[in-house]
Amino acid sequence: MRPALFALAFTAAVAAHAADMKSARFYEDALSRYEKRDYAGAVVQLKNALKTDKTQLPVHVLLGKALLANGDAVGAQVAFEEALRLGVNRAEVVLPLAQAMVGQGKPQALLEQPRFAPAGLPTELRAAMTVMRADASADTGDARSALQLLDEAKALAPRDPGPWLAEVTLRLRTGLPNEAQAAADKALALAPGLAQAHYLRGTVAHARGQFQAALDSYGRALGIDPAQVEALVSRAGLLLDLQRTADAQRDVDRLRKAAPADPRGAYLQALLAEKAGRGTESRAALRDVTGLLDPVPMEYLRYRPQLLMLGGLAHYGLGEQEKALPYLEAVQRALPGTGAAKLIAQIQLTQNNVDRAIESLETYLRRHPQDSQATLLLAAAQMAQGRHARAAAIAEEALRQGDSPQMRGLLGLSLAAGGKMPDAVQALEAAFKADPKQLPAGIALAQIRLQSGDARRAAQIVQTLLQNHPRQPGLLNLLGSAKARLGDSSGARQAFEQALALDPRFVAPQVQLARLDAAAGKPDAAQQRLQQALAQDDKALEPTLEMARLSERRGRLDDARRWYEKADDVAGPNLFDAALELVDFHLRHDQPEAAREAAKRLTTRAPEAVPVLITLARVSLANDDLPAARTGLTRASTLADHDVGALVRIALLQLAANHAQGAQHTLNKALAERPDSVPVQALMVDAEIRGGDVAAADKRARSLAAQYPKLAVGQALLGDVALARGQTAAAVEAYRGAHRLQPSSESLLRLYRVLAPREPAAAQTLLEHWLATNPRDLVVRRTLADGYARAGQWPAAASAYQALLKQTPDDAEALNNLAQVQIRQKDAAALQTAERALALKPGAPHILGTAGWAAFQAGQTDKALQRLRDARLRDPGNASTRYYLATVLARSGRTAEAREEVQAALRTPSFAEAKDAQTLLQALK
Repeated sequence: MRPALFALAFTAAVAAHAADMKSARFYEDALSRYEKRDYAGAVVQLKNALKTDKTQLPVHVLLGKALLANGDAVGAQVAFEEALRLGVNRAEVVLPLAQAMVGQGKPQALLEQPRFAPAGLPTELRAAMTVMRADASADTGDARSALQLLDEAKALAPRDPGPWLAEVTLRLRTGLPNEAQAAADKALALAPGLAQAHYLRGTVAHARGQFQAALDSYGRALGIDPAQVEALVSRAGLLLDLQRTADAQRDVDRLRKAAPADPRGAYLQALLAEKAGRGTESRAALRDVTGLLDPVPMEYLRYRPQLLMLGGLAHYGLGEQEKALPYLEAVQRALPGTGAAKLIAQIQLTQNNVDRAIESLETYLRRHPQDSQATLLLAAAQMAQGRHARAAAIAEEALRQGDSPQMRGLLGLSLAAGGKMPDAVQALEAAFKADPKQLPAGIALAQIRLQSGDARRAAQIVQTLLQNHPRQPGLLNLLGSAKARLGDSSGARQAFEQALALDPRFVAPQVQLARLDAAAGKPDAAQQRLQQALAQDDKALEPTLEMARLSERRGRLDDARRWYEKADDVAGPNLFDAALELVDFHLRHDQPEAAREAAKRLTTRAPEAVPVLITLARVSLANDDLPAARTGLTRASTLADHDVGALVRIALLQLAANHAQGAQHTLNKALAERPDSVPVQALMVDAEIRGGDVAAADKRARSLAAQYPKLAVGQALLGDVALARGQTAAAVEAYRGAHRLQPSSESLLRLYRVLAPREPAAAQTLLEHWLATNPRDLVVRRTLADGYARAGQWPAAASAYQALLKQTPDDAEALNNLAQVQIRQKDAAALQTAERALALKPGAPHILGTAGWAAFQAGQTDKALQRLRDARLRDPGNASTRYYLATVLARSGRTAEAREEVQAALRTPSFAEAKDAQTLLQALK
């Protein structure tokens, strides 16, 4: 060899040797790291080794094992397949390669691909591969084949505990705990020092409710292998269930250190943090769970129901129900009849997919008929569909099988939703007495008490709940509402602020505090608070609605309308309360056409909802469409079922629509639910009178008078019957008797209305005497003021309206009537008063008419003409408005048009200015 060539060869040899040495060092370091479970470090060093030489079989094999241990099943498969391509014996990698396939959610590959066939492998490896194929069969739902394969493995390796350990899991999965116990005992007899055997024996005891035995077995497993992940998971979970939170926390800390990438540790930490009231920490831990599971392909997870359940529970706990659903549905497919069905149903309920929720629960309950939680959910779902009687029947049937405060509470809720309030309160009281910690029954009972005016009892119930649930912002908010009703503004404010301290983003107490600010005469502070709530979430419904209400109270009606419309927009298609409020807003401000337009949003959204049908009927009445009102109310009466409150509202509207027979039918339904209800009986008397059945009304009124001789209602109804028969003197006497029994503004006004046409002075004196001792009775004061005005007693009427406005300065109707009186008195203040009324109700036609007439009296003819034309177009049936317009037109020289208007006004049989209108017509001829 020539010297130069020898030098080159020597140099190459030295370089190759150096590369080999470098690669060897990388491999040895990687092996050391692998043995210390530093799998990520091992992977880095093995990849460094492959940069030096890509053909090293040991590097590819160890890389596959390190990647598999580090959770990279795909990378592991690539490494093992490269090793096979390079010539490694199949026996060296077949088991870890099989694990990599299972890790990717491909267990069927073990049953279909020839490279995983046990034939040709050494006996022990053949047995181990047969066990893996048995697990794969179980994962794919073929339990029979799995058991056959395990029998083959036992025959191949009779002293190997592996097949017996696999059988434990399979038997538990198929619901055979006795067989699982036998397999666990056999595995433990074969390998008493094997941590896995003790762990699996613990799982059997755990499944059978033998908790101390389970803890003992988990402890033995961890004594052998302190980092045994499955034992740590199971023991921590059991300790948590047993309320041994400190012990559970120690295990969770060990688990998260031993297996930081295991989502089960993060989930257990979330449960512990939640139990300790550390909400932020709990949510962070749930985020860790989803962060670990969401990147994992669903193909991998589909055969791991526990991980699927964790993913579903974590997303559900974070309020991410759309993300939770695929996980839970996968659990349901893998393990039909598990509790995942209940969570799926809860999500379907929140998505308003109630029928599917009912189907899910009914399917689940066929397997688990004694599951009270699922029964509660099913009853709740039936309630959501308005099937309150069905919900109550489910609860009653469950209670026959065994009493339960939760079920009794649900019975109360369903009865309340069905309008059976006395029975509902009885059931809820019983549920709450049996279990004062029970939130749903306690909250519902408190809300019913609050709505019925018993704020004191409501506050007591909430305070009892707070003793057991002291950190519940919702309860503090409810307590604040009760205290506000009791007039305890300071206590209410304190409760709302405590709720906000616990949850600064809780909208309800922010809205309640804004209401307190407004009530205290601080509208700017109220508005600022609501704006802060909306800055957090500009689509929050409650502060948006409250902004609308506040704007309306401040007379900023254009702003109020925009806020109501925005509230309806943010409410979305499944909620219609905001749309109802928008319609109510237009009706309050005498804008029936605008109300009709707003109501169109309701007809497509919830055409069969009873509140919607009632509101649509009110809109029809406001637009003088009595046939449409009657039709809608008849449908509402049918759908209202057992809801007595709704039935009474419907009957009142039917009477307003001159549909007395319909009202009687509706009230008969209400009386079937509450036959002893005095208010419903009294309303029925009114319906019978209007329907012409005075004899039935008389009989019912006399029965009530006899049953309740100390109540005014019987005498008042007898007065109504006498009035219907034209017996005025008898009516006056009956009304006097009612007022003597129970003096009230209602009984007084009945007497006043029948007495005023006959003895106006005496009738006025009655009201004046009443107000001397009841000066804050606004209804009576308004009636007296109107009476003075009708009698032409202008100074007395003006004083009465001014006294009324001292108590209610933003009363648009009182301002309008005062302006009319001031016009009659030729008081220059009339225009200013009318314009105050118009600012409060800018679209009200009769107020527009008054403001136009006041402008004319003040010499502002152009403004008068503009306003009166507007009022006439809004309400052409208002005779007074047409007379005013005719007068202004005549003064402006538009004689023909003035004549048309005054003739149209005089087609109304009688109105306040009828005599003046006749005079004007004569002048225009």
